[in-house]
Amino acid sequence: MSATASFAATHLVPLAAAGDDLDKSKVTPGVLGFIVFAVIGAAVWLLMKSMTKHMKRVSFEEAPEGAAPAPAAVSATTNAADGAAPAADGKPSA
Repeated sequence: MSATASFAATHLVPLAAAGDDLDKSKVTPGVLGFIVFAVIGAAVWLLMKSMTKHMKRVSFEEAPEGAAPAPAAVSATTNAADGAAPAADGKPSA
């Protein structure tokens, strides 16, 4: 059990169970419920802030719809300089 969970179990749970004057048919989340809700809300806010920062770094440059695709790269089976086929190890012959 982590230190935070241990703290919550030893200090905050008795606060919720200590009230004997409470109506047993009425269920309320209490202080512990508020703390958990606040932590989840803060975590979501931080994740959204981080996601926004990362999304600003991405460049979305789309090609126009009618544009031709980019020219294909030179095939790996031919050498661009002399048109000769590469050796078996993938290196061009000299």
